[in-house]
Amino acid sequence: MTLLKDKVAVITGGAQGLGLAMAEEFIRAGAKVVIGDLDGARAEAAAASLEGDALGLACDVVESDQVQALIDAARAAWGSLDVFVNNAGITRDATMRTMDEDAFDQVISVHLKGCWNGTRLASAVMREQKTGTIVNVSSLSGKVGMVGQTNYSAAKAGIIGMSKAAAKEMAHHGVRVNAIQPGLIRSAMTEAMPQKAWDQKMVEIPMQRAGEPREVASVALFLASDLSSYMTGTVLEVTGGRFM
Repeated sequence: MTLLKDKVAVITGGAQGLGLAMAEEFIRAGAKVVIGDLDGARAEAAAASLEGDALGLACDVVESDQVQALIDAARAAWGSLDVFVNNAGITRDATMRTMDEDAFDQVISVHLKGCWNGTRLASAVMREQKTGTIVNVSSLSGKVGMVGQTNYSAAKAGIIGMSKAAAKEMAHHGVRVNAIQPGLIRSAMTEAMPQKAWDQKMVEIPMQRAGEPREVASVALFLASDLSSYMTGTVLEVTGGRFM
């Protein structure tokens, strides 16, 4: 495919899971990719595994200078920044009664401040270019709220509001900002759930299966490419129909 031919993309949290699937999809579509991840060695290994132009760098998205370093590396290597995906995230699940402030603050910082750092810094470059796309990864938890995830649900809901506000600010500069809300996606983490919890989630999904990382990655590719050229401030659910 050539949907992203010669485009330069940065993906945070890109060393595994959804982020790595997006990197693979973008490379297949012709992009050059910078993978940022808290684990720098894993980011480098992920980049080396891709069959195309890719760099892997350590990045703590809570630190704006580290996010800026990803952007600077992309521009130094390939001259532009065309796509930025805010995908980095963590979970610190607990009921509201048992959750401590640190668990709340960490999740809010990584998801919400991290997404703000990426959106703000990427858009600063893109507005000068008069073109660019930002894709923010939210979650179904940000739509309906999940037990044990007051921190995560709040952060993921916040990403939606932030994406819409940023889309309004940046539209006249030629920069588009959209979001994805994945549901239950098959991964090492979800497959480690107790069978009872898995079965309960299956009952809620009309398509009666979990999604695959590539099924989220293909939606990210759509939003990153000109196929979605008249879309900004939108939220696309990738949930198998769960909680529609």
